[in-house]
Amino acid sequence: MKLIANDAPLSGEIKGINLNDKMSLEQRKKIIGFVDKTLVVLIRNQFIDDHKLKEFSKIFGKLDPPAPNPYGIDFLPKHPEINVISNVKDTKGIPIGNLGDGEATWHADMTYLEKPPKYGILYALEVPKDQGNTHFANMYKAYDNLPSKLKKIIDDKVIIHDCSHNSAGLLRKGFNEVKSPKLTPGARHPAVITNPKNNLKRLFLGRRPYAYILGMPVNESEKLLDEVWHFATSHEITWIQKWKVGDLLIWKNLYVLHKRDSFDPSSRRIMHRTQIKGNFI
Repeated sequence: MKLIANDAPLSGEIKGINLNDKMSLEQRKKIIGFVDKTLVVLIRNQFIDDHKLKEFSKIFGKLDPPAPNPYGIDFLPKHPEINVISNVKDTKGIPIGNLGDGEATWHADMTYLEKPPKYGILYALEVPKDQGNTHFANMYKAYDNLPSKLKKIIDDKVIIHDCSHNSAGLLRKGFNEVKSPKLTPGARHPAVITNPKNNLKRLFLGRRPYAYILGMPVNESEKLLDEVWHFATSHEITWIQKWKVGDLLIWKNLYVLHKRDSFDPSSRRIMHRTQIKGNFI
């Protein structure tokens, strides 16, 4: 097994491993440490079933159930811990997965929870060629790049993270649209988090649409969020995953943002995703 850190703002790759094989405790520790260091890790050429996907995912902790989807469908009743990300519909026209073929805007997964997932794992079963890429941004570097004045302003702010919409902007089942960001439902989290292990600060933004900074007039909240998001998604702190069948990607959900490009609706994209229960560190 070879661990390779990329010459990029974040990301690494693991080579020489078959996830169908039994993994030693030492290998597991090395993989976890490598993900914690590089924030996003790619493992290519893996051909595993859902049982193996769950087995591998569990080395990072307990599995967290997927977020509610707009259709109210259990995509994999035999594997409820797995979320299906797909634009494909069955013969009856019913979606087999979530998020469709449109762009999924910059976000971290399920930050509307008090304890969002700490890792995400995404496995590619079918992908369109050269489309539907996933972008990642490093939130340590995002904070570092903020002007000093902006750091002082955002350091003590708290943001409401919207739970009513998914990352494709679709309203989740059981929710209604709100007239003001002040009424956004969801958890309230600090905009800046300090890692107790190294005292480094990072931004924690969740998703831009429907976000609101507590205690501020809406127009001022919108202006400040736009300023911070400009730095959080700048090209210089990002890395792009160009998908191939058999790719498996792991990321530290609370340390990065990610987004997905749109792709041709006539093509097929099927991904299986797991996530790991968080403790908000």
